[in-house]
Amino acid sequence: MDFAALDAAVGAVASWLAGQGLEPGDRVASWLNKTRLACIMPLAAARAGLVHVPVNPLLKRAQVAHILADSAAKLLVAGKARLATLKDNDTANGCAAALETAVPLDSGAMPPSARDPGQLAAILYTSGSTGRPKGVMLSHANMWLGAVSVAHYLDVAADDRTLCLLPFSFDYGQSQLFSSWFAGAAAIPFDYLMPRDVMKAVRRHDVTILAGVPPLWVQLTEFEWDDETAGKLRILTNSGGKMPVPLVQALRKTFPDAALHSMYGLTEAFRSTTLDPALIDSMPESIGKAIPFAEIMVVASDGSEAAPGQPGELVHAGPLVAQGYWQDPERTAIRFKPSPDFSQSGGMAVWSGDMVERDEAGFLRFVGRDDSMIKTAGNRVSPSEIEDVAIASDVAAEAVAFGVPDVRLGAAIMLVVRGESENDAALKRFLKAELPNFMQPKEIVWQAELPRNPNGKLDRTAIETQWGKGQ
Repeated sequence: MDFAALDAAVGAVASWLAGQGLEPGDRVASWLNKTRLACIMPLAAARAGLVHVPVNPLLKRAQVAHILADSAAKLLVAGKARLATLKDNDTANGCAAALETAVPLDSGAMPPSARDPGQLAAILYTSGSTGRPKGVMLSHANMWLGAVSVAHYLDVAADDRTLCLLPFSFDYGQSQLFSSWFAGAAAIPFDYLMPRDVMKAVRRHDVTILAGVPPLWVQLTEFEWDDETAGKLRILTNSGGKMPVPLVQALRKTFPDAALHSMYGLTEAFRSTTLDPALIDSMPESIGKAIPFAEIMVVASDGSEAAPGQPGELVHAGPLVAQGYWQDPERTAIRFKPSPDFSQSGGMAVWSGDMVERDEAGFLRFVGRDDSMIKTAGNRVSPSEIEDVAIASDVAAEAVAFGVPDVRLGAAIMLVVRGESENDAALKRFLKAELPNFMQPKEIVWQAELPRNPNGKLDRTAIETQWGKGQ
């Protein structure tokens, strides 16, 4: 597909969306594999003045129903099989459903948009440390400047070919499309079953750019790549979790000619830092410095700028900062706060909750997370979401989920429940039916009683200490 055809298809889908009785600013959700329509929908919805809500294709009915209700989506575009899994009340709030095959890619047209770049263009749902997924609000400018920034610091060229492995429901996944297209490069959407499928796709499509998360890199370095195929890759990008030093070394050995970009990002501000690939061998633990359009600060506990070597919270300011959480002023106020007094950008900033430290040369190192999120297989998982589903099974009276170190996943999920162990099979069946694969516990521990604090609440620290150690 050339750029003229891409523009025509975006115009066709935008025209179709405009004909569905939607008002400017209405939310339109898509629940799709990496089809051509999935690639086009983010741009088409924006052109039509609508707000796109991409849904992770790995999610199941309960999570999708929550997203549709929370976003008040007026339209859901999905395949026949996925739509068949929904119950009547999942779209009870006036959300129409359309088959992806009914959306034309080659008829009708809508010219490029002249909308205010500050207007809302997309809502990306990401798990919070408590409660169900929350919607991060992105403007046209957030998405546009993000594409410009990534294309610039990766040095994407017009003859590059990006293999898009990550879900388009993630900002990192969408970035593969937008940054490639901004630079005039080609994007190849690809759903795979086995890691070897990735190697075959690199060979078949002459791929030059590959973006991934640590668990995928582990898998890709576990088998032999022939020199010709490995040599096709000139840019590798990592986000979605810290790369252990042994993994960095394995990637450098497997792909010696590729520039390896170690990056840090969060959906609330798109991307924050990147490390110059020329430095990856000498400082493999660093997450680098601020990307273009980002101001990155390290803030000490007293609100001052942290000194070199002093841990502090990573705070991101500038035009990449999102507009907050959709219809959630309480959680927005926790994460989105005014920039520190010493900020050059000023305005609203994202206070990440992640602890980093800066060295004398200004390079950042990730220290740890300041919340209970579980980072597994490149996904941020809310412990409470797993706990809520376990309790909804009616066989677990109480539940505590947390992450334990895992070489392949980054963190595996441990679930400790109060109940009778003979219900283990029933709980596993229920979790399998209600939660996607990446949210399934590695182990379930059954107990007749669980530790509590003086207030009678579950003592999560004691539970993690007792059942998480040695894993």
